[in-house]
Amino acid sequence: MASPLGRKTPGGEGPGPETRRVLALEREAVSLVDRMPELLMEAARIASTVAQGIHGRRRAGPGETFWQFRQYQPGENANLVDWRRSASSDHLYVREREWEAAHTLYLWPDVSPSMDFKSHLAPISKRDRALVLALASAELLVRGGERVALLAQMLPTASRNAVTRIAETIVANANSQHVQKSLPPNAGLNRFSGVILFSDFLAPVHAIRERLESYAGNGVGGHLVQIIDPAEETLPYQGRTEFLTPSGSQRWVADRVESLRPKYQARFAAHRAELAEMTKRFGWSLLTHHTDRPASEPLLSLLMRLNGSAAGYRWMSSSSDAVGSGHKEPAR
Repeated sequence: MASPLGRKTPGGEGPGPETRRVLALEREAVSLVDRMPELLMEAARIASTVAQGIHGRRRAGPGETFWQFRQYQPGENANLVDWRRSASSDHLYVREREWEAAHTLYLWPDVSPSMDFKSHLAPISKRDRALVLALASAELLVRGGERVALLAQMLPTASRNAVTRIAETIVANANSQHVQKSLPPNAGLNRFSGVILFSDFLAPVHAIRERLESYAGNGVGGHLVQIIDPAEETLPYQGRTEFLTPSGSQRWVADRVESLRPKYQARFAAHRAELAEMTKRFGWSLLTHHTDRPASEPLLSLLMRLNGSAAGYRWMSSSSDAVGSGHKEPAR
């Protein structure tokens, strides 16, 4: 489906490139404002669904909440003994508290023009799925007592209205040139904090690597959620097909697009393999999600991976990863 952007009007020249860009941004901003309440409700629903399948991982550590009694072990400090509990037994018992060290997670949903793609194979655009996953992740993190923030756009908070604040910040900055880029922003992050990035990650790998190195080099743990439309990975089209850039300023026509499918799929797989190698070198994780799959799948898998990270999260179970599946192609 060809976009009207970049075409001449019947009466003569169309609007200039800058005018078209501003108008496109305005339309995107209005559309995002209209969709945000629905996306917030969807995120809350998904977060509730996932939360029902998660059992809090309680473990000993600094905190004020009582966890359990356990028997005193020889060699431990006698000050640890709970004498009231021990008085009713033949054994000495230690009162343990639940570990309550809050972590800070920075979230970044990619809302650049390339994320607006939605093929006939998926019910939702990549941008909307990225927003839903980011908001749902924030909801679950805040419920667990963690601090969350929108990368480079707001300070960390553990407030119960954190998700609403994130949504409001996204809408307020919808027209920002800073937000329209397909790479995460430069930002100074606290050492040993975490970052979760939601994008299609179809920019050149060297550009992504350069941006992420600044995070990883400061001891920041990271998780990449690659959101892909199924058509972007499979190239399911037949015959003569026109492809447009997200802005519509460039077009390319393939006479027999099916003849390109093997090479296209091989190149797509090679790109993902580079991403996987890069994240492995950083000690990060990469999760791929296709927009024709339920949003609860990558969210549950992401939370399990957070649980398995070096930092650990007290609100997670030690369950194994759930299956999270999912895939950027030029606009059709």
